[in-house]
Amino acid sequence: MSEVELSAGTLEYTDSGGDGPVLVFLHGVAMDASVWEPVIADLRRDHRCVAPTLPLGAHRRPMRRDADLSLRGFGRLVAEFLERLGLDEVILVQNDHGAALALAGDNPRRVSALVVSSCEAFENYPPGLPGKNLRLAAMVPGGLFVAMPDELVNHWLRPLQTAPGVRHDLARYARNARRSQMLEVCGRLPSFGRPVLVMWAPEDRVQRPDHGRRLAALLPNARLAEIPDSYMLIMRDQPEAFAGAVREFVAGATGPQPAADTT
Repeated sequence: MSEVELSAGTLEYTDSGGDGPVLVFLHGVAMDASVWEPVIADLRRDHRCVAPTLPLGAHRRPMRRDADLSLRGFGRLVAEFLERLGLDEVILVQNDHGAALALAGDNPRRVSALVVSSCEAFENYPPGLPGKNLRLAAMVPGGLFVAMPDELVNHWLRPLQTAPGVRHDLARYARNARRSQMLEVCGRLPSFGRPVLVMWAPEDRVQRPDHGRRLAALLPNARLAEIPDSYMLIMRDQPEAFAGAVREFVAGATGPQPAADTT
């Protein structure tokens, strides 16, 4: 595990190294970078895989008291993370949370392509933080993560149970989350013209299946891939299918492009 100091605080991250295309994996609420382990184990053979643990409740290092933990603040945090590590031409891979969408609307110069999978979008924000559904209450064995190994879920939840600063970070994010913030973020997405793969779970009950189709229609250079027999955490339910779809997409997004027609 490595660390990098940002203006918001210290982020931990994993980095597989290597010379292939750079994939930066972003997780969701009450999870850490380990949620991506099955997919990274596959993709690290021919990609450099970088996975930060964002301050969304499973992080071990509390953020500074003045850290911007709004939705767009998370987008800026990811942009600063890429800058501090000197990562260029990266493919962002997002699940559950909307940080990558927030960043994409700013047309970040270090991001060459985007993969979004069963994530918050449009009016489905926050999908169960304080308000309807109480998503955090579902993030225990027997709830949303019923198929996850107990030791993994316990690992994710331990910082919330033991670190007041971590609880404060998540509570601050949750208290300030507003639907209008996500609608603003999505309203800026048509300006992102780089390749996008929208990967969705048709059986998902948390992130609405129709939102995958709406995102694919909204983004000017996007295509939709639906992964059946999976739910929100597609990378855990169907890791081989997820990794295969990402590998195929990256090959197309980073390979030789057709020459411009000069006739």
